[in-house]
Amino acid sequence: MEQFDLYNWFIIQSPVMQALCAGLFTWLLTALGASLVFLFKSSNRKILDASLGFTGGVMIAASFWSLLSPSISYVEMQNEMGLSNLPSWLPPAVGFFFGALFLYILDKIIPHLHLFSKRNEAEGVETNWKKTILLVLAIALHNIPEGLAVGVAFGALANPELTGMNEVFSMGAAIALAIGIGIQNFPEGFAVSMPLRRQGVSRWKSWKWGQLSAIVEPIFAVIGAVIVMQVLPILPYALAFAAGAMIFIVVEEVIPESQRGGNTDIATMGLIFGFIVMMILDVALG
Repeated sequence: MEQFDLYNWFIIQSPVMQALCAGLFTWLLTALGASLVFLFKSSNRKILDASLGFTGGVMIAASFWSLLSPSISYVEMQNEMGLSNLPSWLPPAVGFFFGALFLYILDKIIPHLHLFSKRNEAEGVETNWKKTILLVLAIALHNIPEGLAVGVAFGALANPELTGMNEVFSMGAAIALAIGIGIQNFPEGFAVSMPLRRQGVSRWKSWKWGQLSAIVEPIFAVIGAVIVMQVLPILPYALAFAAGAMIFIVVEEVIPESQRGGNTDIATMGLIFGFIVMMILDVALG
């Protein structure tokens, strides 16, 4: 019987299918992280803070190495080929700003509650929703730009105009981004499910809500891939858009939450480690 080669199967799929598979992979690792709730009765706050710091580090590194740098390089190469005369910083700057603005607007509209916060500290439009739902929505918010980033990375590979730009856009770089996002999703799933368990939620429901927070990633991965495939000129803006959205989440939510428990050094070193891991993945595979 011929052995099934997952990688070769994956690379011959359409970019939309690749984005979907990558998004499902990042969701799966969230579900696996959340499943630790079945093995442990309680969680150590230091571990949770280190996990959040790690998440922030991966997101910061991915924003530059996987999104902003390719966005700048793409504009520069377009200028060299005579296809554009825009300043190389302009599309990335515009996309980055609107990505942050997009998440700012969602943050003000969608009801959500950050980890370790009290119910009366909920943000967004006022609602009577339970604390559990608000917690999940908070994590889902910052999974939106992660899904978009993965989708844009794979969608960029579909365009024939990018032939010869393998040093900027490659299958390895897109896979590295998906792996990095997936790795940081594992402790993130744990960081969501365990606080729910501490509040008295059953193990099954804690896992269910923990994994559900990442279900937006495959959805927005497909959306990102489709948009880039249909409108190639938007590519540098789309890459920077995802970066701006991720940086907004890191600064507004991830870092403050990781520092809130008083474990500042542990959380900071977690961030440093996460940055290093994502940087190595992108440089080694990209």
